Amino acid sequence: MTRDEIKPLLVSLLSALFILTLLRLGFYYYFIPPDAPLPTNLLLQSLYIGAKFDLRLLIFIHLPLVILSVFPWFKPGSSNIALNIWRVYFILAFTLVLATYTMDFGYYAYLETRLDASILRFAYNLDTSIQMVWQTYPVVWIGLVHLLVFLLLVTAVTLLWRRVQNTWSQGRFKRIGSVTMIAFIMLATAWAKFSWYPLRWSDAYYSTNEFASKLALNPVLYFTDTLKNQNIDYSEDAVRQNYALMADFLGVDNSDPKSLSFRRERQPDTSFAHQPNIVIVLLESFAWYKTGLSGNPFNPTPNIDGIARKGLSFNRFYAPHGGTARSVWALMTGIPDIEMNKTSSRNPLIVNQHTIVNAFEGYEKFYFLGGSANWANIRGLLSNNIPGLQIYEEGSYQSERIDVWGISDLHLFEEADKVLQKQTDPFFAIIQTSGNHRPYTIPEDNRGFEVLSPDANELKKHGFRSVPDYNAMRFMDHSIGFFMQQASKSDYYNDTIFVFLADHGNMRHATHLPAYVEKLGLTEFQSPLVIYKPGAEANASNIETLASEIDILPTIAGYASTRYTNTTLGRDILDERHRDQQYVFTVTFGHVPNIGIISQDHYFIMFTDGSKKSLHELNTTSPDKNLIDTNPQLAEQMESMVRAFYETANYMRFNNKQSDNSE
Repeated sequence: MTRDEIKPLLVSLLSALFILTLLRLGFYYYFIPPDAPLPTNLLLQSLYIGAKFDLRLLIFIHLPLVILSVFPWFKPGSSNIALNIWRVYFILAFTLVLATYTMDFGYYAYLETRLDASILRFAYNLDTSIQMVWQTYPVVWIGLVHLLVFLLLVTAVTLLWRRVQNTWSQGRFKRIGSVTMIAFIMLATAWAKFSWYPLRWSDAYYSTNEFASKLALNPVLYFTDTLKNQNIDYSEDAVRQNYALMADFLGVDNSDPKSLSFRRERQPDTSFAHQPNIVIVLLESFAWYKTGLSGNPFNPTPNIDGIARKGLSFNRFYAPHGGTARSVWALMTGIPDIEMNKTSSRNPLIVNQHTIVNAFEGYEKFYFLGGSANWANIRGLLSNNIPGLQIYEEGSYQSERIDVWGISDLHLFEEADKVLQKQTDPFFAIIQTSGNHRPYTIPEDNRGFEVLSPDANELKKHGFRSVPDYNAMRFMDHSIGFFMQQASKSDYYNDTIFVFLADHGNMRHATHLPAYVEKLGLTEFQSPLVIYKPGAEANASNIETLASEIDILPTIAGYASTRYTNTTLGRDILDERHRDQQYVFTVTFGHVPNIGIISQDHYFIMFTDGSKKSLHELNTTSPDKNLIDTNPQLAEQMESMVRAFYETANYMRFNNKQSDNSE
């Protein structure tokens, strides 16, 4: 290539790098909590690593131009046809990059995570996803901005590459030599490290500060990297190696490493005079830090706080992962959802699952959802495994649909209460809410709910994205209060165990929390759990036992004095036999899953490939300090436990069939 051809190449690379850097800075200033900026050293390190990722992407985009320009007819300056081909190529490439950045911004605003291949799960319910986007974001304005950017790109690319028209052409061999040298320099630059291995996605995870790592990622490269790991295969050998550890933790009746049985038969000692009804309320994004139970000063949840004071309130309850569909799976099966880019509920190979719901014999079974049960194949997961289940969904109610998620939560509770009041047999009901969610719709018929407008910046300090987010949380709590008030007038109320839990938390900054919750990213997992039985107020207590969403069904069965067979990872958290060993498993998804184990005083995290191991003490002023070198024995112990959880959960997904675990 000639000097006149190299100049536009460099201008194109550096100009695009400048734009991507501006987008990275925009991401930082928009999403960083105003009162918790990154320390200067972390900010500069993230920008530096991010720039290397950005430059790699841009080199990959420009490399075809360099390589193909060895042929005279492919040079942008050889003819108008060649110029137009490259013009279309660069316009499409940069338009795609900018569109990906736009989706990344929206995805992060929605789920607090950078764009990865898990976004593909929304394509399984494309109509719902499109409606949510339309009702939540200014789609028309975003489209107009993209059109303007497209026109600017057309102009810029045309002006840039026209400059190399009619340039002097080198001889064939000299040109091959110069192209080879430039391509080599570009690939070496894309390697981005003076080491045997090139720059990888994991280099972004150089710090325990979650935001610092997220800032360093390039959304285009990160998305394509995560596409490579869509399926996870289980290994019986790995399960067998960890079997003794898990069998002891779970209290397996007759442990057998050959058959890999995890079966436990449980017959509670106490009993109720009547079979109690069960009502489980699964609350959308009802994160711990958003509740008054956590000490949030904005008093967002007076109703759930009041119920907690009268019942059993679990202060250290965690969902295994983010995502509502994953939460439903974990709740119903007792297995964390470690499916990579879809969800386990969408995997047809594992739809047949044993569930403790069926231990409640003689019960009518109900599932209430404001929208459609086709979402995430929840219908298949539920109906396939719970005989006689009655699903109420959009189209089943008199209340009107208010947004993409169906009827409002308040009206969902009202509709569910009407159905439950008609029951003469004991019932097991799950009510799944969805209103605490973009687009944060509050119905006009809201039974006296008052919208408040506190200072938005102060709200952000305590975990709320915005004033609408705050009011959506308050409206959900208002709906809970309405439901309990209506239920208290019914015949079923006094014979019912009410269970309130969130599907997951959110990755947010909240100044009122202990330092370790925020710095170690536990806001994504921690959520409230309240069990309330009218008439049992004398037994009310705050419980510090570690608990996971996978423990819900065995705990409820034990509390309701129901005999049950347990074959998965959940345990009765009220069972004294489990007090000595307390662990909670967590998983977040990316190019490689990041798995963790929480104990009473520590948190151990690592990627499933064994990299980036870290051990953290919770109740300390520096919870983000990695203690893996100072306490290697504890680190090894917790690594064994997290590996055992992960391998066993993966195996159980394929080996927990209903037919093999009949009651």
